[in-house]
Amino acid sequence: MEKLIITACICGAEVTKEQNPAVPYTVEEIVREAKSAYDAGASIIHLHVREDDGTPTQSAERFKLCIDAIEAACPDVIIQPSTGGAVGMSNDERLQPITLNPEMATLDCGTCNFGGDDIFVNSENMIIDFAQKMTARGIKPEVECFDKGMIDTAIRLNKKGIIPSPMHFDLVLGVNGGISAQARDLTFMVDSIPPGNTWTAAGIGRAQFSMAAMAVLMGGHVRVGFEDNIYIEKGVLAKSNGELVEKAVRLAKELGRPIATPDEARKILGLAIC
Repeated sequence: MEKLIITACICGAEVTKEQNPAVPYTVEEIVREAKSAYDAGASIIHLHVREDDGTPTQSAERFKLCIDAIEAACPDVIIQPSTGGAVGMSNDERLQPITLNPEMATLDCGTCNFGGDDIFVNSENMIIDFAQKMTARGIKPEVECFDKGMIDTAIRLNKKGIIPSPMHFDLVLGVNGGISAQARDLTFMVDSIPPGNTWTAAGIGRAQFSMAAMAVLMGGHVRVGFEDNIYIEKGVLAKSNGELVEKAVRLAKELGRPIATPDEARKILGLAIC
């Protein structure tokens, strides 16, 4: 099996300091958490940004401040901005980070009910527009899928030449309104991906490390971090994103998967080597 790519989703748009005081808001806190994850073995930082009071923002200026600071602290790390933003943001708002020409950015491939009145809207025309704007800038889309039908959408758009090959999927399991996070669910999702593409598993909440273990064994890759889970074990808050990455690294080593460096991750994903 190829080496394991670990993605750290360090803050997301929804989790708060009230839930875990280590959740980063300020530029300094975001750099601290990115470096803790990088030092522990993460090759990719999946990046949302916040205002200093914790409000989610897609401001290109705020992203640039955070990206420049992360790159100064972690020179070779892959930074993957979110174009999902937060529920209710406009398309133009969500797309602001791609003006910075990152190596990768997320491409959500379907609409999902997030609970209550929250609907994460991604119409087909939106997906096409986001994908075309990313590829025009040479940005590799990370195809984010909360259910099997979203994989089918990505495959269909790939066949039309809208999403380029090879694709890299982020399979998000256990979110409200999406597929649950059972072994059968990850197997079903992975079996739906055509050969020649890569994938990462992101388990939400208590499913973070069960999905990570399965991904390690199945030849996929792993995403951990505060965006998806704030606990290192049942009832015990994680002290940092680095602590969550360290647990994923231990798990991978016990199961015989060495950890990819950022440049090894670039080679696996078909990105240019720094």
